[in-house]
Amino acid sequence: GLLRDLAFAQTSEQKMFGYKRAAAAVAALTEPLDELVNNQGELPRITGIGPASTRVIREVLTTGASPTVDLAVAASKQRGDIERRRGLRDHILSRAEVLRALDTADGDGPRLADYHGDLQMHSEWSDGRPTLSEIVDACLARGYRYAAVTDHSHGLKIAGGMSMAEAAEQRGEIDRLNAIHGDRFCLIRGIEANIGADGELDLSAAEAGAFELVLAAPHSRLRRPEDQTPRMLKAVGNPHVHVLAHPRGRMAGSRAGIIADWDTVFQAAARNQVAIEIDGDPSRQDLDWELARRAVSAGCLFALDSDAHTTDQLVYAETAIAHARIAGVPRERVINCWPLPRLMEWMKRAAATTFGDDEPRLL
Repeated sequence: GLLRDLAFAQTSEQKMFGYKRAAAAVAALTEPLDELVNNQGELPRITGIGPASTRVIREVLTTGASPTVDLAVAASKQRGDIERRRGLRDHILSRAEVLRALDTADGDGPRLADYHGDLQMHSEWSDGRPTLSEIVDACLARGYRYAAVTDHSHGLKIAGGMSMAEAAEQRGEIDRLNAIHGDRFCLIRGIEANIGADGELDLSAAEAGAFELVLAAPHSRLRRPEDQTPRMLKAVGNPHVHVLAHPRGRMAGSRAGIIADWDTVFQAAARNQVAIEIDGDPSRQDLDWELARRAVSAGCLFALDSDAHTTDQLVYAETAIAHARIAGVPRERVINCWPLPRLMEWMKRAAATTFGDDEPRLL
């Protein structure tokens, strides 16, 4: 965090990039920095971290603070923005913290061995890079039994949203791959629909019904200060929605995301059996473990997903699992831990009928 503060205090784009790169290198370490220091108090050579960043690291390891960063921020014209950003990086796990959460034996949260498949990822059909075949191969390499490809729907043009004609063509390719792999692996026909400002999806009921799994996610009005509870309640009340994806739309150190009465939203989602997603993208981590605990108390189901846009990013699912473990999400409430027949049955029932506010969708 301090390295990112130092980055935003720079007037040189080159120096800003260098400190951001160093911050990313620290966040990606598989061991905490203090455990890497040798008996002589020296750090090993770490790719992406130069002498200036090493100085900041040494200050923090020695005193818990960095005079270098404090002076740079105080002298910067960006001080107000830097202080704002500091308030937007709470409850963000580094890679080392993710691995620690996955390794601990405490709690009854989901484990990697319980995780059968990732239910949010993007392919070349919208804003992702991999082909469907590459996705299947990468998921099989991770030991998954199923996965959902959830490219963006047609209303989100900025993310290359698919037209319904393209979605039909994609379904044909998915069916071909499933025929090849048989019982070994199933690629689920999914979509990430956009939640508009009024809470409506950018898909009609008929269009949503063409998919096996519908994720609904906000992609606009993410910095607005007003309460948006009605918008989110309408989304989780839509009978075609299975998962409320990255619910706040937050970005670590950049935006807090949607302001809403989340306890009320979670209660509505629980009544309607709409799963709440923990998005494991390191820059999102949305929900984080603190808010996820409130969703647990409300009785919610959960989806733990990578939001991968490349096959290398499938590892982000581990960040979602780590948050779920810290939050104490019961394994039986994680839909990624269900066997495929139960998951498919739930997906069919979730969108079968329009329900009233007080009438639950039964598992």
